[in-house]
Amino acid sequence: MGAIITLCVLGILLLYLGLYKAKKALLPVTIVGLLIALGFTVSAWEGEALPLYHGMVVFDHFALVFSALCVVITAFIVLLSKEYFSNISDHIAEYYCLIVFSLTGALMVCAYHNFAMLFVGIEIMSVALYILVGIRKNDFASNEAALKYFLMGAFSTGFLLFGITLMYGASGTFDLEGLKSYVANSSTVSPLFYGGVLLMLCGLCFKVGAAPFHFWTPDVYDGAPILITSFMSTVVKVASFAGFFRLFSTVLIPLDGFWTPVLLTVIVITLFVGNISALLQSSFKRMMAYSSISHAGYMLFAVIAVGTKSGSSILVYAVAYSLASVVAFGTLILVKRKTGSDQFESFNGLAKQNPWLAFGLSVSMFSLAGIPLTAGFIGKFMMFNSVMGTYNVMLLVLAAVNAAIAVYYYLHVIVNMYFKTSVETDTAKISISSHYQFVLFVAVLLTVVVGIYPDCIIGLL
Repeated sequence: MGAIITLCVLGILLLYLGLYKAKKALLPVTIVGLLIALGFTVSAWEGEALPLYHGMVVFDHFALVFSALCVVITAFIVLLSKEYFSNISDHIAEYYCLIVFSLTGALMVCAYHNFAMLFVGIEIMSVALYILVGIRKNDFASNEAALKYFLMGAFSTGFLLFGITLMYGASGTFDLEGLKSYVANSSTVSPLFYGGVLLMLCGLCFKVGAAPFHFWTPDVYDGAPILITSFMSTVVKVASFAGFFRLFSTVLIPLDGFWTPVLLTVIVITLFVGNISALLQSSFKRMMAYSSISHAGYMLFAVIAVGTKSGSSILVYAVAYSLASVVAFGTLILVKRKTGSDQFESFNGLAKQNPWLAFGLSVSMFSLAGIPLTAGFIGKFMMFNSVMGTYNVMLLVLAAVNAAIAVYYYLHVIVNMYFKTSVETDTAKISISSHYQFVLFVAVLLTVVVGIYPDCIIGLL
C-alpha cells in the first residue's frame, strides 16, 4: 500500500511544482518518487499476503511483481519524456501528474481483491488517459482519438459494471474469496452469475484491446502522442491483463467449461485480426497498434490454460512485450523527430546513420516476433507450452500460423533499415540524449538477458 500512497502524494507534489514554475525539478522528482514506490513494492515481498482494508486489496507475489513491472516501465517512459513533452506544450507538469495518477490506478488493478477496487482502479487509470490522449489541443487526430477512447471506455465500463452487478446479485458479495466460495460450494450456480461472467469478459476484453472489442485501439494509439501510446500499450495493457488473470484464476476456474469456448473464439479472432491488419499497414506506429492486438491474443493463452505456471507465462510475456515496445516507440520518437514521418520509409538507411540505434530496434522487433535468444521467444514458448498442456492443438496451430505472419511485418522495418537507402538529403546521425541512450540500452540488455536466462523472471512466481 505504501507504493500507492507514494504515487498519490507524488502526483499532487508535481502539480505544485508546476504551479511554482519548477520545470527542471519535474523529471528528477518523478523518478525519485517512482523509485520510492518501487522500494515499497520490493520491501513487501517477504510480507504475509493477506487481504487488507476489509478485503479490498491483497499484495501477494502476483500483485507485487506486476506492480513493480508497471513502475519500472513507467520510469523508462518518463525518462524518454525529457524533451518530448516540452516540444508539445509549456505546461508539462500536467503530463507527469496524469501519468503518475494513471500508474496509481494500474497498481490498484494489479492488487484488487474486491470488485469495488477493480472498478476504482480501472477508472483512475482510464480517466487520466482520456486527457493524455487528447492533450494536443490543436491536433485533430489527437482530439478524435480522445473522444473515441472516452466513448469506448464508457461502453466498456458499462459492460463491466453490469457484469459486477449480476455477479453480486447472484452471490451477494464483491469479494473474490466470497465469489470463489459461492462458485465452489453452490450446487446450482444462478443464471445471473453466468450472465455476469459474460459481461465481465466483454468489459475486460475492451480494456485489453482484444477483438472483436478492439476497434478503438488503432485510431486511439495512432492519434495519441507517441509517448502516451507507449504507456497505453505497455503499463495499461499489463495491468489490465493482471486484473483479467486474477479474476479468472481465482474465482472462475470451476466454470471454465462455460467461458473457455467464448474466450477461445475471442483469441482466434484477435490473433487473425491483429496480425492480418498489421500486415497491411504502411505506418510503423499503426503497425505497432495492430500488433498490440495480436499480442493481447497471445497473453490470453494464460487465462485459457490457468494453472501453476500460467502466472509465470503471462509475466514473462508481459516483460518481453513491454521492453520491446519501449525500445520500438523510443526509436520511433527519434526517427520522427528527424524525418517528420512515422512511415516505414522513414527508417530507410538507419543502420548506416545510427548502427547502434538500428541494432536496438532490430532486437526489439526480433523479440516481438519471437525469435530465439530474445525474451519474446521465451514468452511465446511458455504460452504455447501452456496451451499444449491443455491439449488445445488446433489453437496452437493457428497461433503458429499467426506467429509466422508476424515475422513478416516485423522484419519489414529491419529490411528498411539495413537494405534500403535513405531518400533524405540529410544523412547526419540522429542526436540521442543520455536519457534515451540509458533507456534503450537497459531495455535491449534486459530483452537479451531474459531471452538467455529466463529463470531470473520465471522464479518470481
